[in-house]
Amino acid sequence: MSTPAATQTKRWQDVSAGLSIAGLLLPEAVAYASIGNLAPQAGILALFAGLLCYGVLGTSRFAIVSATSSSAAVLAAAMASMPGGTAGHRLMLMAGLVMLTGGFFLLAWVARLGSVTQFIAKPVLRGFSFGLAIVIIVKQLPGVLGVQPPQGDVLHLVPGLLARAGQWNGRGAALCAAALLLLFLLRRAQRWPAGLIVIALGIGAGRWLDLPGHGVALVGAIDVSLAMPVLPRLTQAEWTRLAELAFALALILYAESYGAIRSFALKHGDPVAPERDLLALGMANVLAGLLQAMPVGAGYSATSANEAAGATSRLAGLVAAAVVGVIVLTLLPLVALTPVPVLAAVVIHAVSHTLNPVSLQPYFAWRRDRLLVLAAIAGVLLFGVLDGLLVAIAISLLLMLRRLSRPGMSVLGRLGESHDYVKLALHRNARAQPELLILRLDEPLFFVNAERSLHLARALVEERAGPLRKVILSLEESPDLDGSSVEALRDFAAFVRQQRLSLALARLKEPAYMVLQLALGDLLAVQAGPALLLSELSVAEAVRLLDAAAPEK
Repeated sequence: MSTPAATQTKRWQDVSAGLSIAGLLLPEAVAYASIGNLAPQAGILALFAGLLCYGVLGTSRFAIVSATSSSAAVLAAAMASMPGGTAGHRLMLMAGLVMLTGGFFLLAWVARLGSVTQFIAKPVLRGFSFGLAIVIIVKQLPGVLGVQPPQGDVLHLVPGLLARAGQWNGRGAALCAAALLLLFLLRRAQRWPAGLIVIALGIGAGRWLDLPGHGVALVGAIDVSLAMPVLPRLTQAEWTRLAELAFALALILYAESYGAIRSFALKHGDPVAPERDLLALGMANVLAGLLQAMPVGAGYSATSANEAAGATSRLAGLVAAAVVGVIVLTLLPLVALTPVPVLAAVVIHAVSHTLNPVSLQPYFAWRRDRLLVLAAIAGVLLFGVLDGLLVAIAISLLLMLRRLSRPGMSVLGRLGESHDYVKLALHRNARAQPELLILRLDEPLFFVNAERSLHLARALVEERAGPLRKVILSLEESPDLDGSSVEALRDFAAFVRQQRLSLALARLKEPAYMVLQLALGDLLAVQAGPALLLSELSVAEAVRLLDAAAPEK
C-alpha cells in the first residue's frame, strides 16, 4: 500500500517527466505537420487532443498520444489521392478523414476488436516503418537544400536533387547537419528537451547569420486559434472515399499505438486493456478532427521518452499538455522563426530510431518472413505509403494461404510403453502398429486445404490396406470447421467405412464437435459394421475407445 509520501514523490516524478517531454513534443508536433503538408497549428492542436483524451480515458501510464511520423505520412498520401479544391475544402476533407478514423476506433471498441492489429504481420509493420522512415527523410531534403524537383515521389526526387546539385543551399545543409549532430548528442540526456534546445539555437543562428537573406526559409507564422467545432460539409462520394482511407489509417495507427503500449506494459508487468485504448484513441481522433487537426496515436519514440523521463502515471501527459499550452501562449511567435533545415533535422531525428536494420535482422537470421520485410520496404518506396502497405498486407495474406493450402499431415506412433503418440518422422523410437493408422492434420482444416489434406489421408489409408483395422484422425489444429471442410470429412468418413475400417476423429474442439455430430449423424447412427467415433479427448483415449468399440479379431 502506497504511503502519502510515496504518492507525493510519484506525483513530482510525473510533473518532472511532463516538463521534460513537453520540450520534445512541441517541436515534433510542428515537424510532423510539415510531413503532412499542413500548417503547424494542425500538429499542435492534435497534440492537445491526444494528450488530454488519452490522459483521461487511456490505460497505459507511459503512452504519449500525439501526431506521429507514420500518421502524418499516411495523411499526406491520403490527401494527395483526393481531388483538388480550395484550401478550405481540403481542410474539411482532412477533418473528415481524421473524424472517420476516430469513428472506426469507436466501432472497433463497441465490437471489442482489440486484436484487429493481428491483420498486419509484425514483419510487414517493421518493413513498412523502415521504408516509411526512408520516404520521410528523403522528402525533407528539398527543404534542407532549397531545391524543389518537379516530381515529389521518392524514385524521382533523389535523381532530381542530384541533377540540381549546383543549386544546393550550403548553409541550409550545414545547419541541418549541425542540428542533427546536436540532437543525437543530446539523445542520451533523456531529461533534457533536446528538440526545444536545438530549435532555440536554430532561431538564434538564423538571426545572427541572416539565414533568410541567404535563401534559407523559416517556418513562418503559427496561428493556433480555436474555432467552434463543426462537422465537415462533404458530398456522399467524398465521405465514401474518405472512409476507405480512414480504415487503412486507423489500422496503421492502432498497430503502431498498440505495439508501443504493449511493449512498455510487458517491460513493467502492467496489464493491457486493448478495448479501453480503442475508446481513448477513438475519442482523441474525433476531437482532433473537430479541431481540424492531424490524426493521433501512441508513438514509440515519445512513449519511450516519457518512460525514460521517469513518468509513473498518465498525469505526466496531462502536465505536458499544460506546459505546451503555456509555451504556445507565450513563445509561439519565436517558434515561427525556426529555420526549415532545423525543423527537418527534428523530423529526421524523430524517425531515425525506425531506420535501424537491427530490428529486421532476426527475420533474416531465422530465415522467416524475409520476403514480407523486403516487400513492405519496396512497396512503400515503389507504390507510395498507402498502396505500399496494402501490397505488403496482400502478399502476407497470400503467403499465409499458400502455406495453409499445403497438406500438413503427420503419421503418429507409440513412444515406448507409454501412451504418448508422437510424430514418427521426428522420433526414431516411436513405433506404428500395423492394424492402427494415426494421422494428425498439422494445419487448420478449411476450404483451401480440405480436399487436398483428406485426399492425402485417403492415400495413406490405401497404402496400409491389409492389416489395417482402425484409423484415427486428430483435428487438434482446427478449432472450427467451415462447410467445405465438413463435406470433405464426411466423404472421408464414408470412404473409411467402405474400406470396412473403424474411424475416430480425435481432439475435437467444441464447435467442430457440434457441427460433426450434425453432419455425420446418419453415419454415427449405423450400429452394424465398423465403429465411427467423435472424441474431444486425446489420441490415446481415442485408441482405447476404438479398442472397446471394435475389439481385435
